[in-house]
Amino acid sequence: MATYAIGDIQGCFGPFQRLLELIGFNPGRDTLWLTGDLVNRGPDSLGVLRWVFRHQDSVQIVLGNHDIHLLAVAEGFGKVNPDDTLLDVIHAADGKLLLDWLRCQPLMIADRHYAMVHAGLMPEWTIDRALDLAEEVEAELSGRDHRRFLGRLYGNKPARWSDELKGIDRLRLVVNAMTRMRFLTREGELDLSYKGERDNAPSSLVPWFEAPGRRSAGTPLVCGHWSALGLHLTEDVAMIDSGCLWGGSLTAFRLEDRAVTSLPCPAERAIT
Repeated sequence: MATYAIGDIQGCFGPFQRLLELIGFNPGRDTLWLTGDLVNRGPDSLGVLRWVFRHQDSVQIVLGNHDIHLLAVAEGFGKVNPDDTLLDVIHAADGKLLLDWLRCQPLMIADRHYAMVHAGLMPEWTIDRALDLAEEVEAELSGRDHRRFLGRLYGNKPARWSDELKGIDRLRLVVNAMTRMRFLTREGELDLSYKGERDNAPSSLVPWFEAPGRRSAGTPLVCGHWSALGLHLTEDVAMIDSGCLWGGSLTAFRLEDRAVTSLPCPAERAIT
């Protein structure tokens, strides 16, 4: 009986299945944590969603930025990029069932002495505070007015957290931090402009998990999202998006003993 966290799949269904075979995952015995970005840019987002939906009793996921992008595009919002591979899901016979299930999934979870979120947490947030904020977003996504919420979600502002933030500004910052963040400015503002490698980042930026006084530091966090960082394991952060989509690897991290299994992947990014 084990709990495996797996980094961003992004529609790479073949490598995902091979990794499950490699770790000997048994859905009747084991639990799977998925760091978000189940879909987009890989060749079989529909296959990934169908598998996860079918095995949902053994799987816990958090939403990533590509998952939320799928939900927005399905409602007619957001720009469809040339390398997006979302239409198979939207046009599938079971597409509405899968999308309705996806938008009711959490933004963050905490269990087994770990927490999981797709990208990261603002330094002001404790784990409990972050879970409460995630629930605010989850209530909007799963509610009757979810379409209006998705239509107002895109944007990079505000960039600084304040407990005084209200309405869509508050929720947009929560979503951007939890699903898109890599760096903060040294003044503590969210910076979404630089997406590259840590060592080449401007000196004005700091990785979110190295922000001084980060209040979530006492609980190990499992995250994905940052493929340019690669596998990055410390005592309180497991960053496990190792870039399967781009020809890197797909990584499984076993929570009980921190064992790592990585499967080399061919580049599966769709060519358009």
